[in-house]
Amino acid sequence: MAVYTKVSAEEIDAFLTRYDVGTLVSAKGIAEGVENSNFMIETTQDRFILTLYEKRVDPADLPFFIAMLDHLAAKGCSVPPMIADKSGEKIQQLCGKSACLIKFLSGVSVTTPTPAQAFAAGAVLGEMHSALVDFSLERPNSMDHDAWRKLASDCGSEGLDKIFSGLGAIVYSELDELDTAWPDNLEWSVIHADLFPDNVLMLGDKVTGLIDFYFSCSDVRAYDIAVTHAAWCFAEDGSGFDKNISIALLGGYAKSFEISDEEREALPVLARGAALRFLLTRAFDWINTPADALVTRKDPTAFLRRLQYYQKHPEVFNA
Repeated sequence: MAVYTKVSAEEIDAFLTRYDVGTLVSAKGIAEGVENSNFMIETTQDRFILTLYEKRVDPADLPFFIAMLDHLAAKGCSVPPMIADKSGEKIQQLCGKSACLIKFLSGVSVTTPTPAQAFAAGAVLGEMHSALVDFSLERPNSMDHDAWRKLASDCGSEGLDKIFSGLGAIVYSELDELDTAWPDNLEWSVIHADLFPDNVLMLGDKVTGLIDFYFSCSDVRAYDIAVTHAAWCFAEDGSGFDKNISIALLGGYAKSFEISDEEREALPVLARGAALRFLLTRAFDWINTPADALVTRKDPTAFLRRLQYYQKHPEVFNA
């Protein structure tokens, strides 16, 4: 979440008249995240998230996201449905951008998860994958393995080296290795592809919601496990791998959805790919984020440290 497009209180107030949600009480921009412009909205009836879609979210993909969230909600998954207006429409226009009003879910995102919280997150990820087995829509992964080399080129070796000396050479060497090692025999599914702790809402050890599905796509199902593992099992700066969190996360997932022998064998490579993917997208944003954007840039080297750990310790998925 972030704020790139500034929206006045008057514009939000007029926007809300399309809905049967009461009148505006307060609106506040949300600075966390990097993809869309987001506002916390309180009305006389309830609380909502107002999202304006920009940067990497193609408005043509919004029907896919809506259908996916509706499918998951129907299966009992804790996800935030998009609110329909008085005429039944969920996709709107605001300030020249596609926009949706989204139900607010209670809970907080943990910054230092406990093993019990990691187990719960893994279990909910497995439940989500189970619920999506019969979801028929597909969406290509715009940030898949085939896109990383172009992303590296867009950053430029010089731009990467300004972030960390020698980073360009590290990235291109890893791209070459992953081109050879990337698995082609694993089950595909629609996946979340971005299940960081800040996209999981919790109260105590209970998950109350999964949010921010705008990277959801069709890809290798086990890649979703790898992304989540890379996001949850290290300190925020990429240091301090936590074995207990890793065991709990994988155990929670396996309780809800079986990890095949082939998937477990591929997880070290998939995790390296996940680390490289977020290294590159963070690097691109670090280089290109407008100076006046209300957004928190995230350190690309935090995922360089994860990548280097996975390169040295493929055994972490055997526990």
